[in-house]
Amino acid sequence: MSQENVEIVRSIYEAFNRRDSDAAFATCVRDFELTTPPGINAGTYRGGEECQGYLEDLISAFEEWTSQPEELIESGDQVAVVVRTRARPKISSTEIENRTGQLWTIRDGMVVSMRMFPKPDQALEAAGLLAE
Repeated sequence: MSQENVEIVRSIYEAFNRRDSDAAFATCVRDFELTTPPGINAGTYRGGEECQGYLEDLISAFEEWTSQPEELIESGDQVAVVVRTRARPKISSTEIENRTGQLWTIRDGMVVSMRMFPKPDQALEAAGLLAE
């Protein structure tokens, strides 16, 4: 099941980068939860509509936005991901690049939650993949 979970998460990034929200949320349960780190619009978003609204708001200031998983590491029913995001604001030609962590929880082939972390190691630690 672990490789299947990794492939589910990988397919979500591919769909998101194509701006295909229907495909991105197709493997998410109806009450999917997205938890964001402290900062702008921090909090927990529930359900596809609320989560999609958060993500659309997040990327709306950018002409280009891609999130590429650099590492996907399975740990039980979770997949920890080191993500490299590249974005170009609409008002600038400067590209912004950032590495973050995300932790996806999958049960019975469906995504139940995703937590975002400002640093990759925080997602790995939350998955029990790093010693505290």
